[in-house]
Amino acid sequence: MSASVGGASGSRRRARFHTLRVTEVRPLTDASVEVTFAVPDQIADEYDFLPGQHVALRADVDGFELRRSYSLCRPPTRGSVSVAIKRDSGGRFSTWAQTELHAGDEIDVMSPQGTFTSNLSELDGVHIAGIAAGSGITPLMALAATVLTRSETSRVTLVYTNRATTDVMFIEELADLKDKYPSRLALHHVLSREQRAAPLLSGRLDEERLRCILDELVLPETVEEWFLCGPMDLVQLCRDTLEDLGVDRSHVRYELFTTGDRDRSEPPPLERIEVREGDAVYALDFTLDGQSSTVQSPLVAHESILTAALRVRPDVPFACAGGVCGTCRARVVDGAVNMTENYALEPDEIERGYVLTCQSHPTSQRVVVDYDA
Repeated sequence: MSASVGGASGSRRRARFHTLRVTEVRPLTDASVEVTFAVPDQIADEYDFLPGQHVALRADVDGFELRRSYSLCRPPTRGSVSVAIKRDSGGRFSTWAQTELHAGDEIDVMSPQGTFTSNLSELDGVHIAGIAAGSGITPLMALAATVLTRSETSRVTLVYTNRATTDVMFIEELADLKDKYPSRLALHHVLSREQRAAPLLSGRLDEERLRCILDELVLPETVEEWFLCGPMDLVQLCRDTLEDLGVDRSHVRYELFTTGDRDRSEPPPLERIEVREGDAVYALDFTLDGQSSTVQSPLVAHESILTAALRVRPDVPFACAGGVCGTCRARVVDGAVNMTENYALEPDEIERGYVLTCQSHPTSQRVVVDYDA
C-alpha cells in the first residue's frame, strides 16, 4: 500500500507483528470489507496510532506467506484497530480477505506505521483538503473525523472519485460525517461512469476537471495541508497540478496504494544462496533490536539488503517490498547503496542516511545498516 511524503510528524518505532483476533468483517461494497481486530490491553500501547497511519497484515494463504499494508480507517480507539480491504483483480490477499476471513479468525497484524498524518495539536482555523480514489479514502476517513472532532474551527474538504455510487466505500459514514459537520466538511463525490446533477462532478478526474474543481470548489489558496491518496497516476496528476498552481510541495502529503508495478509489490524471494570460494561478495552488517548480525552475499545474486538480511534474521521488518510502505526503513551507517525506488521516505530522512532496504543494493564491498536508528 502506502507511501507518504510531507512535513507532518508521524511516530517511527520498531515494527512488530502480534497475532490479533478478528472481531468483525463488515461489507462496505460488493468488492470491499472493513476488518476490525481486537487489541489486548497488554499490548494496546503498541497499537496507539495517528490518524492516517497504516498496518501490515500477514497471513498464510494457500501455503504462501503473504503480507499487505492497509490504512487504518477509524480514529484511534484503545483496544481496537480497523482496516478496509478492497478486492483487487487477481489479488490473492484481498480476495482471501473478502471470501475466507471471518470473525474469530486470528492473523498477524504489525504495529502502526507511517507519516501520512497531520499536526493534530495545531488545528484551530486550519483548512485541510484531501483527494482520494477508491480505497484511498480509508486514511482520509480517520483524518477527517479526527480533525473535525478536535477543533471547532477546523475545516475539511474531500474530493472522492469512483466509477459509480455502488463503488463508494464508507458512503454512509461519509454522509453521517457531513450531517454532523455541515458547515465544516465539504464532500464532493466525482463519478466517472455515473451521471451526477453537477456536470463538474460527472466524468473522469483528468487535469481539466481537476483544475475546475480546485478553482471552483476547493480554493487552493485557503488550504494549509493537502492529502492525496490513491493510485500513482492520480496522485502524480494532483501533485503536478497543485505545484503548477503555486502550492508548496512541503504542504502536500501523498500515499500510494500501488506503484503500478505488481511484481515489485510481492515479498522478496527467500532463495537458498550459497557463497562459493572465489565468489565476489559484499558483506552486510546490520543491527536489529540491539543484536548485530552479518551476512555475505554474492554480487551475481543481486540481492537487496532486505533479502540478504532475511536469510539470517527472519524477523527483519518488511511489508510490501515495493518501496511503498516504508516498513523496511534503516539507516546506512557505513558504506554506500543504490536505492532503486522510493515512495515512502521524506527528503530529510534520505539526507540523514535512511534507505528502504527492500530497494537498496550495495555499491561498496561492505555496508553497515541500523534498523534500530
